[in-house]
Amino acid sequence: MATTETRQNAGEVVLSCAGLTKDFTDIWGRPTVRAVEDLNVSVMRGEIFGLLGPNGSGKTTTIKLVLGLIFPTAGTVRVLGADPRDVSAKQRIGYLPEESYLHRFLNAEETLDFYGRLFDLPRAVRLERTAALIERVGLKHARRRPLGEYSKGMVRRVGLAQCLINDPDLILLDEPTSGMDPIGSREIKDLVLDLKKQGKTVLLSSHLLADVEDVCDRIAMLYRGRLQLVGRVNELLEIGDVTEVAVRNLSDAGMQAVRAEAERQGGTVLDAKRRRERLEALFMRVVERERGKG
Repeated sequence: MATTETRQNAGEVVLSCAGLTKDFTDIWGRPTVRAVEDLNVSVMRGEIFGLLGPNGSGKTTTIKLVLGLIFPTAGTVRVLGADPRDVSAKQRIGYLPEESYLHRFLNAEETLDFYGRLFDLPRAVRLERTAALIERVGLKHARRRPLGEYSKGMVRRVGLAQCLINDPDLILLDEPTSGMDPIGSREIKDLVLDLKKQGKTVLLSSHLLADVEDVCDRIAMLYRGRLQLVGRVNELLEIGDVTEVAVRNLSDAGMQAVRAEAERQGGTVLDAKRRRERLEALFMRVVERERGKG
């Protein structure tokens, strides 16, 4: 049974799904699989919203419904106050698909200019945004190499820049760090947080839970097309009856004394050990140290 949020974000609803259901059918129109069932969720302006679930849970189908690429069997979707098929709404959306299908013979500059033309952006605006986005995704050194020579991670970076070329209000990212090394993954997460600071709204679909935990304000979890839970990340992950105390420079004897006092106060000590940093933090620290030497 799906849990509900204890607190709603105040502000404008950018994306809402009400009773959203999608059935896929065979050539005779008979339902073969229900990909999404009775989905009710809202995304507020300026938040990063994570859409979680294992493969086949309905994440990508939901994104396609939001984009108006496929149509719901039942229920409604509203995007920026309009129907997903509304062209004026589509002009305010940026989308990075799970797989980036870009022209391999174009370079990064030509690719962004091409998509800028599709949005009918003036030449001066295209040039300015292209240069800024290429630098932001870390591809300035390779901006004139054909995409056919790029690694998968580099292609993902170009795809992310492409989905931002129209300066969208709503950004949909489907597995944005797929194929990225730890450095690229960290940089993409930093970029997503920067978009939030700019007042953008981000819907992020991923099965990499660490990425979602790092950047998302709220999450919704799907399983076999059904909403299982929705809420704020901090509230969902909090263990209410467990208290953590972080102390610097505590001796082993002092640790034993703290343990004894906790038990004297009626607590049950579950664990007492030196704090560990996350592997990503260690990796980035080593890389930054070596970069500094360079």
